[in-house]
Amino acid sequence: MIPGIRKRYNQSFSSEKYVAFLQELQSRHTGAIEFRVAETPVFVGRDFKEKILSACEAIVDVITAPGFKSLTEKAIPENEYVPAENAHTHFIAFDFGICENAAGELEPQLIEMQGFPTLFAYQIWHDEVIRHQFAIPEGFSTYLSGYDRNTYIDLLKEIITGNHQTEEVVLLEILPHQQKTKIDFYCTTDYIGIPVVCLTELIQEGRNLFYLKHGRKIQIKRIYNRIIFDDLRQQEAVIREKGKILQEELNVEWVPHPNWFYRISKFTLPFIKHPYVPETVFLNELKTIPADLENYVLKPLFSFAGQGVVIDVTTKDLQQVKDPENWILQRKVNYAAVIETPDEPAKAELRIFYFWKEGAVRPVPANNLARLSKGKMIGVRYNQDKTWVGGSLAYFEQ
Repeated sequence: MIPGIRKRYNQSFSSEKYVAFLQELQSRHTGAIEFRVAETPVFVGRDFKEKILSACEAIVDVITAPGFKSLTEKAIPENEYVPAENAHTHFIAFDFGICENAAGELEPQLIEMQGFPTLFAYQIWHDEVIRHQFAIPEGFSTYLSGYDRNTYIDLLKEIITGNHQTEEVVLLEILPHQQKTKIDFYCTTDYIGIPVVCLTELIQEGRNLFYLKHGRKIQIKRIYNRIIFDDLRQQEAVIREKGKILQEELNVEWVPHPNWFYRISKFTLPFIKHPYVPETVFLNELKTIPADLENYVLKPLFSFAGQGVVIDVTTKDLQQVKDPENWILQRKVNYAAVIETPDEPAKAELRIFYFWKEGAVRPVPANNLARLSKGKMIGVRYNQDKTWVGGSLAYFEQ
């Protein structure tokens, strides 16, 4: 996106450097990265950074408004409500496509958002390795709001652990060592010090939860929650049964509380009116089918990782939906293929991490990740046999 920097980076790139980069990236936890890592970061100028942050802040205005909880009460499925919800989420991730408007100008467009963690710890390591293997220009950082590696880790640790000892706080996931994002779990242990615990390993005694560490039973005081209920629903019966523990009254603190996964999600999009947020409507509130339906995408509210999304929507698709209250129709955005690569240019999405300290008035932007694509959508299935695609990060001009 910054032609001079892009040209210098591409000219200095070599397959040997990329192999060395991947080897170092894998060296911390061999075999734990199961997704494709892109050959390049994204370099973002100050003007575009400010556009993204202005959109994020406008959305945060909606989320911090007094009526937000009542507005999103229907977002939480009745059978998945978890007690003891706190005042606000601890994390928000905003996904923006780098797009082109009608005037041919680059602008961000919100694709999705989630009140849920993402690769917060792995991105620390990713930045370290990129900087070791490639020349990153002075005055560019993956961190935001003036944070650097050390202050970012301090903030993340403060939010995740609260006032507890690290062994009293667990990263909770379903079969974590089988998840494609397990590298982030392991990096969380590296940087924050908390253990990774599987849902199936929880020990319940009344309202208290425990886990075993070297044969010693330790009470869990705080849960760094990485469980997505949609994933839980797809597990075998014994794991689904174990998951019912999460909906009981427990003596634990949540970070973030599971209900915020639903409150800040695709469900929130229809309530946001902003030039960088595509027009979105609940399917059950659609008055008339748009004449240009080909310019819309159909998305289920309660799914993750792009599952169930209909890109080329037809009237028949709309008519076949049995639960329209659980779907949204969103205007498509025009991704700009702006990342020059050795063959065809790539498109990109940027995910901005917002962190919300306990009791703070607002969350703050802290870091990011990027995903590059040459297919219809961002994701592995749309980028088979492509290079210069996959997971990455953005370096923002300071």
